[in-house]
Formats: sequence, C-alpha cells, structure tokens
Amino acid sequence: MDLATFWFIILGVLWTGYLVLEGFDFGVGMLLPVLGGKRYASDAVDAEKRRRVLLNTIGPVWDGNEVWVLTAGGATFAAFPHWYATLFSGFYLPLLLILVALIVRNLGFEYRHKRSEARWKARWDQAIFWGSLVPALLWGVALTNIVRGVPINAAKEYTGNLFTLLNPAGLLGGLVFVALFLTHGAIFVALKTDGKIRLEARQIAERVGVVAAVLAVALLLWIGVTDGKLASWVTTVVAAVALLGGLAANRGGREGWAFIGTAVTIAMAVATYFLVLFPDVMPSSTNPAWNLTIANASSTDYTLKVMTIVALVFTPIVLLYQGWTYWVFRKRLTVKHIPEDAPLETVSH
Repeated sequence: MDLATFWFIILGVLWTGYLVLEGFDFGVGMLLPVLGGKRYASDAVDAEKRRRVLLNTIGPVWDGNEVWVLTAGGATFAAFPHWYATLFSGFYLPLLLILVALIVRNLGFEYRHKRSEARWKARWDQAIFWGSLVPALLWGVALTNIVRGVPINAAKEYTGNLFTLLNPAGLLGGLVFVALFLTHGAIFVALKTDGKIRLEARQIAERVGVVAAVLAVALLLWIGVTDGKLASWVTTVVAAVALLGGLAANRGGREGWAFIGTAVTIAMAVATYFLVLFPDVMPSSTNPAWNLTIANASSTDYTLKVMTIVALVFTPIVLLYQGWTYWVFRKRLTVKHIPEDAPLETVSH
C-alpha cells in the first residue's frame, strides 16, 4: 500500500470519527425543542430543566468532537491538495452555510445561560436546533454528491452550483444523515440520563430509527446498484444489521449496546461511501477521464511521510485524552441534578 492510499484510508477514519461523535451532538441539538418542549414538559420550569439536562449531556464533549472535522479538512489539504482545491472552491456555498450554522450553534451553547430571560434562552435554543439540523442535512448532501460524482471539467474545476447538489440522491443522503443522527442522539440521551427523559428518548429513538432504517437502506441500495462494489455491499449489510440490532437493544433498555449499534451503522455507512469512491477522491459526472483520483490528487511522498510520522506520534495522545474525557463524564443525569436557576423572566418590548 502506498502512502497516498494510506492517507485516503485515514481520511475515512477521520470522517467516521467526526460523524459518529458529532452525530449524536447534532441529534441532541435537534431534540432540544422536542424533549424540552410542551409535549413532554409539565411547565416552563420543567421544560428549562429538561433542556439543561440535554445540553449537559454533550456540554463536556461537543467542542472536542468538532476537532475531528478540522483534522479531516487539514489532512485533506496536506495529503490531497488538488482534491481540497476542487472541493472547497466548488462546494464553497454549502460549506460556508455549514460553517455559519456551526458558529451559531456554538454561540448558543455558550450564551444561552448568560441571561434568565425566557425569550433570550428560546432564541439560543432555536440557534442550537438549526445549527444542528443544517450541518447534518448538508453534510449528507455534500458527501453523497461526492460519492456519486459531480460536474468537473478537464481543468479539475467544479462547474455546477448549489442547486446542482440538491438532486434527489443528494437530498435523500441529507435526510438519511438527519434521521441517523436523530436516532443516534436520542439513544445517547437515553444512555446519559435517567428517569422520564431516558424513557422518552428511547421511544423517540425507536420511532425515528425505523424511518432512518428505511431511508438508509433506500440510499445505500441506490448507491450500490449504480456505483457499488462487492466490499461496499458487505459494509452496507453490516450497517443494516447494526442498525436493526441497535434498535432491538434500545427496545430492551440496553442503551449501551444500542449506542454501539448506531455508531457502527454510521461507521459502516462512511465505509460504504469511501469504498464506492475508491480509487477516486472526486469523480466527474461529466467525463470519467476527468476524475480526481488518489494518484493524481495526492501530495508528494515527502509530505505524506512527514504527515504519517506526526500522526503516529500525536493520534494516540489525542485518542487517550478524548477517551479520558468521556470516562470522567460518564454518569447519568436527571432533572434532579440541575440546580435551581434564576426565575425565567418574560420581557415585553
């Protein structure tokens, strides 16, 4: 195996780490107005405590989870500069929308507790919700389009626009990511909480999980029939089995196994994408001769060697630190753990 292929695999691992970890972050953010809304909360005070419980489940880890996508972007720039140039210039608008959504979402985490006004907190809750939904949808749209091919000319330049990406397959990919992340997030909430929220999160995971399963099977079959290979069919089957197993474990109250099931599902979905993509990194739907491949998009051997040495030294340190963080904050939360906040103030203008 040459170093370019090795780094293609590493990029697959980085995207797997990001989508598995940030996936439940997005899911919890999208569940904020649901589990913390009128349907489940008894009153405004109970709703606020519920939302704080949800935010506290991801509070210690969400920013660390985002590092994975920064690393993936940096690794793409260093290992495959031609892929990076085509991707980030051609997908500029959707990537900008994702960035803005992530910034707004992160501001919501940091600023919602700065005031006790109900309107202030409600607006930041909306920021967290939309800042979780938009990236989840657009990552699915973007990655699905990359795998299936986009219009690239002989100069390796993307010739489409945002609406080119909003095709049926791309939109289906976006919906799959949203449904999977919602299921993953609901199971994470059930894993990290106790009491009524835990039971309600399991119920939501069961319902949304069925939708996710149907959409995911439809998408992976579509990709498999049009672009698939034997190895990608194997990962597709593993993803389906893992999701069904995770839903069964969730139904039986075994949230740990359920979370492993949805994590494996997302990981195998990413593996399917990268196996279908190989040996290309960005296929051209205009002319296969203009495909960006591992060979013609990679950096020099010297650069790849330096990157490999740095990765071998620092990756174990990062993994140990992040694993330690999850271990420290492993205990379950309930509304009883949430201290009384200042009374919610209603301000009229």
